[in-house]
Formats: sequence, structure tokens, C-alpha cells
Amino acid sequence: MHKNKITKYIIVVSLLLGYTSCKVPNWIQKKSQTQVLPKNFINTSDSTNNSAKVKTRDFFKDENLALLIDTALKNNQELNIITQEINIVRSEVLAKKGRYLPFVGLGPGIGVEKSSRYTRNGSVDDNVNVPINSSGKPIPAILPDFFLGATVSWEIDIWRKLRNARKATMYRYLASIEGKNFMVTNLVAEIANSYYELMALDNQLEILRSYIKIQEDALEMIKIEKLNARSSELAVKRFTAEVLKNQSRQYYIEQQIIVTENHINFLVGRFPQPIKRKSISFPDLKADTVFSGSPSQLLQNRPDIRQVEKQMFAAKLDVKSAKASFYPSLNLAAAFGLDAFSPAYLVNAPASILYSIFGGLMTPLINRTDIRANYYAANSKQVQTIYKYEQTVLNAYVEVSNNMSNISNLRKSYDLKALQVDALTKSIGISINLFKSARADYMDVLFTQRDALDARMELIETKKKQMNAMVNAYKVLGGGWR
Repeated sequence: MHKNKITKYIIVVSLLLGYTSCKVPNWIQKKSQTQVLPKNFINTSDSTNNSAKVKTRDFFKDENLALLIDTALKNNQELNIITQEINIVRSEVLAKKGRYLPFVGLGPGIGVEKSSRYTRNGSVDDNVNVPINSSGKPIPAILPDFFLGATVSWEIDIWRKLRNARKATMYRYLASIEGKNFMVTNLVAEIANSYYELMALDNQLEILRSYIKIQEDALEMIKIEKLNARSSELAVKRFTAEVLKNQSRQYYIEQQIIVTENHINFLVGRFPQPIKRKSISFPDLKADTVFSGSPSQLLQNRPDIRQVEKQMFAAKLDVKSAKASFYPSLNLAAAFGLDAFSPAYLVNAPASILYSIFGGLMTPLINRTDIRANYYAANSKQVQTIYKYEQTVLNAYVEVSNNMSNISNLRKSYDLKALQVDALTKSIGISINLFKSARADYMDVLFTQRDALDARMELIETKKKQMNAMVNAYKVLGGGWR
């Protein structure tokens, strides 16, 4: 009767321990509740066309620019580094897959054993006659062991812990590919922006040189007027200073051209060399109309959103995998082969044949702090990725809204600046004629030339901003990586 009670107590305690070991700590997880995207972008009505779907070759029609982009996609060092990182993650996917498959080893093994006298085997050997092998010789106390065969170990993934870990790694692999696509988008945009900046600098340098020639002619005119006592040395000095200022300014622009060329060559992955371009056509370039499409299309077109989305899926699977660590794990171990204390007996089958199989159901019971900490960390990382996803979507919408507005405002600004340049260019000849007829001061001529120069430089700068706005709109919509 007493023995039956003890048995019942043992069974009850075992069940309680098993229940406690399988109980998962409570944890409140944040569900993905991203704000509903508006149906359209502000100040846009057409939501059917989307420039992000246009291929790079079709969007950038300048053949020299298209060639630079193609070369960069092959030679850019940072892009190639990311490609190798993707290969590393892909190898991790294969490694994770191998963990829930059986591990099989095949080969020979050798060992030696000497049992202590104070162990069970040693005390038995000490109190009986030493056994005799088939050759009539006694078996030595230090017993060798030779094995030739296969061993198998296998953790059966009954809770899908290993499969979820492998699937999470697969999502991270896909996220790394999206990360590369996002870098391609940025690389294409950076090369295009630098290319248009280079063309703008060429035009500004040409404008500056032409105005230096105009100011040098004006300086000669002022010198002649001084000889005729119709002007002063002050006027000569002011015009001389203006010419020297602009002559010095042209070297600053030439240095910017060199730096921009070298930057493009670096992005393309080659040593410095001249960049082919047709800068003379830059003022006549028209910024192509960029169609924004609908905000919901950002979820498919923006690689950074697609990247974070896959990271969010991976984090969710990490939680499931960490949760499964609280449950019992089933492990199987097996061996089959030939085993003997002498190599001569290995071939004496079937007497030398060895086979064994063992299965164990192991439950984490005491000191589960590490498992619990991993579970809490996985939960926090999942919540973190959800917030990051929401932030990325919001940032994408704001970027598109800002760039589409920028395109519209720059178009209006350029039209007004063009009128300003036209007016100031005509005023140069008027001011010179008035000065010759003593109806205007030399300062009027100087300031008119200076204002006209600044206006033409600003017009080129505005054209560059227009082209950059077009490129950036293409980028933020998710174009350039296809």
C-alpha cells in the first residue's frame, strides 16, 4: 500500500514538472497596425501611371549617362561587397536546413578503456577469473576498442523550432536581396545627379568665361573714358577688381568639375578619367514628367519597404522558434557497424556486428533563464521591426510628396528666372549705351553686368535642381532597380 502511494506521488510530480516546463511566459506582442495609406498623393490626381515601373534605360535617355550606370552596376565595389554578403546569408539558409535533417557519420573509430577497480566493471573483473578469448589468451585489463560503421543523430523537429529558424533565415536572405536593390536605386540616382551637376558646372564655367570677356571689354572702355576725362581711376579699379574676381572664380569651378568627375569614376569603379557628356545641350534639357501612381504602389516598388517587410516576417518566425524552446525536444541516436577489441575480430561477422538505437525526450526544467531571455528578446525585436516598417512606409510617402511638390515649384521658378535673365541680358547693352552718352554712372554698368552674370548662373543652378528633382522623384517612387 505504501509502495503504491509513492508511485502515485512520483507520477503526479512528473506531470506537474512537465506542465511547468512547457508553460511559456506571457508576453504582449504588438500587432502590425500600420496607418492606412491615403488613396492619392497630395496635389496629384493621376494614380494609374507610375514612373517607378519604367526601366532605367528608358528613363535616362542620355546614352553617356546610361553607359555610366551600366558600368557601375558591374564594377561598383560597394555593390559587389553586398553581393558577397547575400551569398553568405544564402549559405546560412543551407546551414539552417541541415540542422533539422539527420546527421550521419561514417568511418572508423578507435579507443581504449581501463575500468577502475572501484567501479562496477572493475570490481567484477577483480573477483572472477580473467576471461579467455578464442585464441586461448586472456583478455587484457586495458581493453582496446575498434569500431567501423555509421552513427546517426537526429533531433526530430516536432515543434517546428528548427524549420521556423530556417524559414526566418530565408526571409532575411530575401531581405538582403531587397537591400541590394535599394542600394542599386540609390546608386543610379547618385550617378545621375552627379552627371547633371557636372553638365551644370560646365555651363557655369562657360558663362563665367563669356562674362569675363564682356567685363574685360568694359574695362577697356572705362580706360578710354578716363583718358578722355569722362571717367575716373576709381572706375578703372572697380572694373579691374571685378575682372580679377571672376577670373579667380573660374578656377574654383574647374576644381569642382575635377571633384565631380572623380566622384562619378569612383561610383563606376574605375580610376579617374574624363567623363563623356554633351554639356552644351544642358540648358535645353526638359525634365520628363514623373508619374507618382498611388501610395499603395510604394509597398511593391520601394525596395526598402520590401526589405523591412521581410525582416518583420523573419522576426515573427524567430518568436515561434524561441517559444518552441520551452517544449520537450525529441532526440534519436543510433549506431550500426563492426565493433571488437582487436582489429582481427572486426571481420568476424555476425559476431562482431554492433547496432544500437536510443531515443530521449528532454524537457528544460531548471535554470531556463537563457531560454526565457531569448524569447523576450525575440518578442522585442519583432515589435521593433513593426515600428520600423511603419516608419519606412511613412517616410516613403513623405519623400514622394516632397519631391513631387519640388518638381512643380522648380518648373515655375525656372520660367521666372528665364525671364529675369532675358531682361538683365538686354539691360547690359542699354547700360553701356547710357554710360557712353553720360546718362548713367559706371556703377550702373558694373552692377548690371554683375546681376546678369548671377542670374544666368542661378538659372543653370535651377536647371540642375530640376533634373535632380526628376531623378530623386524616380528614386523615391522605387525606380531604378529593375
